[in-house]
Amino acid sequence: MSDLLATDGDHPIRLVSTDDLQRSRLTVFFRALLAIPHQFWLFLYGIAALFVVLAAWFVGIVRGRIPDGMHGFLAGYVRYRVYVSAYADLAANPFPPFNGAPGAYPVSVEIAPATAQSRLTICFRMPLAIPAQILSAVLGGLLGVVTFFSWFYALFTGHQSPGMEKVLLYGIRYSAQTAGYAYFLTGRYPAL
Repeated sequence: MSDLLATDGDHPIRLVSTDDLQRSRLTVFFRALLAIPHQFWLFLYGIAALFVVLAAWFVGIVRGRIPDGMHGFLAGYVRYRVYVSAYADLAANPFPPFNGAPGAYPVSVEIAPATAQSRLTICFRMPLAIPAQILSAVLGGLLGVVTFFSWFYALFTGHQSPGMEKVLLYGIRYSAQTAGYAYFLTGRYPAL
């Protein structure tokens, strides 16, 4: 999709966008309301993911690897977060599915299978993830501003600005990679 997404390189969590930039003015106008069911489901899904992350932390310290089932569940949660974020932030147009199935939405992430990770970095993953989480929060604020302006742009033109979409996708990608690192999906730090 673009220069900003090229920073994915060989990262185990890669953003994929097949969006055509077309936007329905009607759904753009009501996007905040339309996203409410997804926000609610994401909240519930996130509670379950929290328990899986805690279990994955213990298992990862002992085994040096997250089991495939836990990895799959957490990967689905990260993908679903991307779907909801892309929809709510106007980086994609269609109403997303209520799951984290791979490739089920025009903006998705490819997540590599579970691999061995350093037990020591698993043990201290939460403090190690703090700088990336702070940067992700700052980018989230920037996304809010870009989403505000892209709402007006999409409402009046019927499509998304390519430049605004690049910024939105950059923030969504970084957020997904940060979540993947914090949730033990990868031992690789998010790529700037």
